[in-house]
Amino acid sequence: MPRLLIADDHPLFRAALRQAASEQLEQCDVLEACDLQSALDALASDPDIDLVLLDLHMPGSQGLSGLAALRGQYPAVAVLVVSAHDEPSVVRRVLDHGAAGFIPKSANPGEISAAVSTVFNCGSWLPPALARSVAALPSSPADADLAARLARLTEQQYRVLALLAEGLLNKQIADRLGIQERTVKAHATAIFEKLGVRNRTQAGVLLHMLDLGMP
Repeated sequence: MPRLLIADDHPLFRAALRQAASEQLEQCDVLEACDLQSALDALASDPDIDLVLLDLHMPGSQGLSGLAALRGQYPAVAVLVVSAHDEPSVVRRVLDHGAAGFIPKSANPGEISAAVSTVFNCGSWLPPALARSVAALPSSPADADLAARLARLTEQQYRVLALLAEGLLNKQIADRLGIQERTVKAHATAIFEKLGVRNRTQAGVLLHMLDLGMP
């Protein structure tokens, strides 16, 4: 039976996505998460999840950071991005970071159902109104390179990187994550090596390249 995870911080929109998916797929287990950490926890505890419907803006995820975290840690799980950020340039970046498709928040239930069904069947999906404009845009080598580098990080390293980008000190990160300060230092060293940067400032700059601003 297909397993679907809806990651969105708006209960009413989660309910709309659940309804649209259920209408298309008569037998489908649907899980829900209201923030990025809950989504990552769900994926860690349930290896049978096939598809994530991911909001770009929710607690723990701003811009493309949540998508990068999911694709990096769970590359076998398909991700359909759901966002009010429906400019063709943003959708192009979403695809370059590994999403299987894009659903604008203005989509009607029929479009949502079609998207879910298509991706469950190993396809990719874009709304017809956007497909031609997105196809006309070239992929960004910078985005492809950034996605590849971030995919090298473990889940815990990605958490440390996010906190480094917020400007937290090693001791503060250790307290936040419930680990020892020397462990944070070891993670930071590994992060810098995997990302090909020298320090936390350069690592933070890379992560901030995922920002999109508010829709």
